[in-house]
Amino acid sequence: MEEPKKRIGIFGGSFNPIHRGHLMLTQWLLHEMSFDQIWFVVSPSNPLKHSADMLPEQQRLEMVKLALNGHPRLVACDVEFDMPRPSYTIATLRELSSRHPDCDFTLIIGADNWEVIDHWRAADEIIRDYGIVIYPRPGATVNADTLPPGVTLCHAPVVAVSSTMLRNLIPQWGPLDYFLTPEVSDYIVNNKLYNYGNTLNRQH
Repeated sequence: MEEPKKRIGIFGGSFNPIHRGHLMLTQWLLHEMSFDQIWFVVSPSNPLKHSADMLPEQQRLEMVKLALNGHPRLVACDVEFDMPRPSYTIATLRELSSRHPDCDFTLIIGADNWEVIDHWRAADEIIRDYGIVIYPRPGATVNADTLPPGVTLCHAPVVAVSSTMLRNLIPQWGPLDYFLTPEVSDYIVNNKLYNYGNTLNRQH
């Protein structure tokens, strides 16, 4: 008898840095949406859209690995690192399906991304072949009654924490132990990332 395929949620982002809000959301999705695993697909740096506070992809991947260590159902994924750039979501999903025929992949996106899904490449194909789970985001509204087949709005708790906010706070506050896992916080401090210590040093 053929083994059933694993149900894998694909959670993409820059994770610059990964924080507890990401972990809280995916833990909720694992249990409430019956995923076998959720893969954190780290997006590579885009040389055409360089940002001074965007860490190299290898450092962001390392922080994801540190945050997920000990949680076998949450997996760090670097599939996009060796793909043509910019990486389109449909290309990533196709590549994952080719590499892992024993898995069924479902895309996980925020409500803010669903509001602009019409601008995504091959959005209809993503919905038809993979399906989408939408999670709530502050300021974004999704009407569940208007969603097409294959798209599900979940009711995960909204955590109003963003990587941008944390990057702005790290130079002023130092380690953000309540927002980041201890391993990620230590990695940032030890490698002096996100201008850690610069503002603090000027204050003393």
